[in-house]
Amino acid sequence: MHSVAINVLIQFKNITIARGIKVLIEHASLQLHPGHKVGLTGANGAGKSSLFAMLRGELEADKGDLEIPAGWVIGHVAQETPALSTSALQFVLEGDEELSQIEQALAEAEANPDGEGERIALLHGRLSEIEGYAAKARAAGLLNGLGFSQTDLQSAVSSFSGGWRVRLNLARALMCRSDLLLLDEPTNHLDLEAVIWLENWLKSYGGTLLLISHDRDFLDAIVNHIVHIEHQSLTLYNGGYSDFERQRSEKMALQQAMHEKQQRKVAHLHSYIDRFKAQATKAKQAQSRIKALERMEMISAAHVDSQFNFSFRTPSSAPEPLMAISDMDVGYANKPILKNISLTVRPKERIGLLGPNGAGKSTLIKLLAGELSSDKGKRTLGKDLNIGYFAQHQLEQLHAEESPLQHMQRQDKEATEQALLNYLGGFDFRGDMARTACERFSGGEKSRLALALLIWTKPSLLLLDEPTNHLDLEMRHALTLALQEFEGGVVLISHDRALLRTTCDQFLLVANGQASLFDGDLDDYSAWVSAQRLQEKAEAVAENATPEKKNSYAQSKLDRQARITARRPLIKESDKLERDITTWQNEKASCDARLNDTDLYENNDKTELQTLLKQQSALMLNIEQAEERWLLVQEQLEKLPEITG
Repeated sequence: MHSVAINVLIQFKNITIARGIKVLIEHASLQLHPGHKVGLTGANGAGKSSLFAMLRGELEADKGDLEIPAGWVIGHVAQETPALSTSALQFVLEGDEELSQIEQALAEAEANPDGEGERIALLHGRLSEIEGYAAKARAAGLLNGLGFSQTDLQSAVSSFSGGWRVRLNLARALMCRSDLLLLDEPTNHLDLEAVIWLENWLKSYGGTLLLISHDRDFLDAIVNHIVHIEHQSLTLYNGGYSDFERQRSEKMALQQAMHEKQQRKVAHLHSYIDRFKAQATKAKQAQSRIKALERMEMISAAHVDSQFNFSFRTPSSAPEPLMAISDMDVGYANKPILKNISLTVRPKERIGLLGPNGAGKSTLIKLLAGELSSDKGKRTLGKDLNIGYFAQHQLEQLHAEESPLQHMQRQDKEATEQALLNYLGGFDFRGDMARTACERFSGGEKSRLALALLIWTKPSLLLLDEPTNHLDLEMRHALTLALQEFEGGVVLISHDRALLRTTCDQFLLVANGQASLFDGDLDDYSAWVSAQRLQEKAEAVAENATPEKKNSYAQSKLDRQARITARRPLIKESDKLERDITTWQNEKASCDARLNDTDLYENNDKTELQTLLKQQSALMLNIEQAEERWLLVQEQLEKLPEITG
């Protein structure tokens, strides 16, 4: 990371941005300080991407000025990835442009060393300053965190599918030692494990971050400011996304008509919370969901002016149970991915599927939907069961030449045109848009249309595989409210933790070829993911270690003492590292809590803020280095014969 003076600012001065005759932002001014982590929010088409384009130097304001500190390195995720023969590891390494330049200059200088001695020394000195010797390990760590296996590192970029190339572009952007990092929907194409890893990485990022995301939990965990685009203006809010919602709802409540609408929506949600409390057990997941629902009272108030307003229609049937599968195996090409699966889904049950990428969550959904069959076990459907199945591939099945209205009319020939238009309006397909061919629709608009078509069918069992991909925060909130009141059963895969928390009553963990009840909430699952990562690292270390042949019974007393002497300092160091890691994790938790305090950002004196940001970054580095050293110590202990007898 490049060092930046504390008093250097990013300044938008009286900015106006227009697209054709449409003015997106008008006469807007804003200051951002180094180290700020800022969430950029606003309706689709409000101008978020245009602001990013300005910061990248790809767009000039129609009026006003943008000032960025001279010499700042700006990191961002490229939109396209050429089909390169370059390895994934090398592709990511090239994200650090200075590193690539130094390595090329060194290669040229060392190819003709006569008279180049001083230059070679200077280049090696700079390489050391930017920690270039550890660059490969850093790049491999980024790829591992984003879900790439060890064997993927040397695979050609061209061998990866579109979603995995997006991850490669993200890793390359993180590899850049940037002063300003611009991330536009970085959690798209990521599973929950990668989202958790990225969240932790961004918490420790020491530069200035601007983040566009439709994942409220992700925003809340990372940002300390929100810039909201509304009514062609930029408004800066202190705190995380939840703080922004609270402040905005208070502002909106000052308007009497809006306040009355707020109160009706809050009262309606509160009645649902009370009903759930009466039904819920004392299980940790149930209590976690009650807390999440109670937080939604304020959230609903902040989104009362949403353009989306829909609910699930009463299911056409409600058999009990809806579906049951017992002792089933499922997979592809006669190779089972999951074995001995048993699951019963009943009306009003909401089941969330958790598990690593590739473990079989989507495969299980396809089995429930009837898209995959099994020679083993039994799948029993309730009488007249109507399944509503949503997956991303269904967006490709939309008819490009047809409008939303035509899609609805083809699905229901009996409904009146006005009834269908009224219904589509709840999904923000209003006016001309309801009659416009969907071939030029965005991913979010196609997702909304696919959901609208599914909901109209009155399903009694919903099977939802990443339904929030491409959906903005307003639509996600509307979908959450609709799912809470849905009378049927739900099985859900999502990397949106806010949706999982507020919708699901129970979780299934899909991992290691099994699907079993997960006794915990999403915080417990995050801890499980971290433990799995540490275990995988430890197993990799053990696998690479050379095992010593041991014969415990033949150890002499002197030989045994020598073994104890060799192991003692490593065990002592391991114990100390574990204590240090615990201490630093506690200190970091206190530091994070203070950084989440909105009062900190209202103080004109930024000394404490800068001190806390530096402390947070230092603690993250200490923890990371200590964990790496702990693994190395374990590797050395593995190589030593154990003490027996």
